[in-house]
Amino acid sequence: MAKLSTDELLDAFKELTLIELSEFVKKFEETFEVTAAAPVAVAAAAPAAGGAGGGDAAAEQDEFDVILESAGDKKIQVIKEVRGLTSLGLKEAKDLVDGAPKPVLEKVAKDAAEKAKAALEGAGATVTLK
Repeated sequence: MAKLSTDELLDAFKELTLIELSEFVKKFEETFEVTAAAPVAVAAAAPAAGGAGGGDAAAEQDEFDVILESAGDKKIQVIKEVRGLTSLGLKEAKDLVDGAPKPVLEKVAKDAAEKAKAALEGAGATVTLK
């Protein structure tokens, strides 16, 4: 079998449906004994560490949460944006979008929160900053 380049692999993935891609990810994880959820654990640990100074942050409001209220009509585009903003895998991003309202990013700087909001709204989602 000929070795496929990265671009050829990406082109092949673009032709798959979300369900087919989800099944592929599961098979990939089983075959190579890895998990796409590892980056989530790292992202979850960061807010816990920043939570110690939470009283000061509330007074200054320099940290914001980006909350996805609804995906709108273009759900697939919103899932792509969520994946781009976070390090979530396809299934985790889809679950987050399906379970809206949910936080996409927590305790981020104002400019990062506004960029994320603009990107998600550009994809058709309804977003609030808290």
